[in-house]
Amino acid sequence: MTSRKRLTPEESRSSALQAARALLIETGPQSVTLKAVAGRIGRTHANLLHHFGSASGLQKELARHLAETVCETIKDAVTAQRAGLGSPREVVDLAFDAFDKEGAGALASWMILTGNEDALSPIVETIHQLVDEIAPEEADHDGEATSFHVETLALVLMAMGDALIGSALAKSLGLPETAARDRAQLMLEHSLEPINQQA
Repeated sequence: MTSRKRLTPEESRSSALQAARALLIETGPQSVTLKAVAGRIGRTHANLLHHFGSASGLQKELARHLAETVCETIKDAVTAQRAGLGSPREVVDLAFDAFDKEGAGALASWMILTGNEDALSPIVETIHQLVDEIAPEEADHDGEATSFHVETLALVLMAMGDALIGSALAKSLGLPETAARDRAQLMLEHSLEPINQQA
């Protein structure tokens, strides 16, 4: 009989979040349960209960993990775009893929439907931090919304909506499947123009 490798608390949490993310992508948010994640990483339900407190706690941490990972990638893409190494379309595709292929849209919808709306806070907070880092000159406006904040809101809402009904809606309107991404790209190009001119 072989004994399981003893993981540090951080390794155990990280392993659980990676498994939860894989389950989310493979079979949807309803499958992200303590039991399913524990089974996937060879740990006990009690072990995950100790780390996350509940299934909703696990989902909240998964939301935070997804938001941080995606926002870091988007920030890198924007930095590359400003240096002439990338494009606004890459930023748009990263945001849309996060909500679609990476499952963030389905997870957010599931949390709302199950009454776990406070679990969306990490996503909102992380996106706000991303905006402040990308456009620091707009971050200090005494709480007033700036054009970049408004356009970030629009980008996230477009990405979320596209993940949920974009393909079907575009098809019914006789538009290409990329219509929402194309519109988001034009919006982002317009919003980044003044920032790029200052750089």
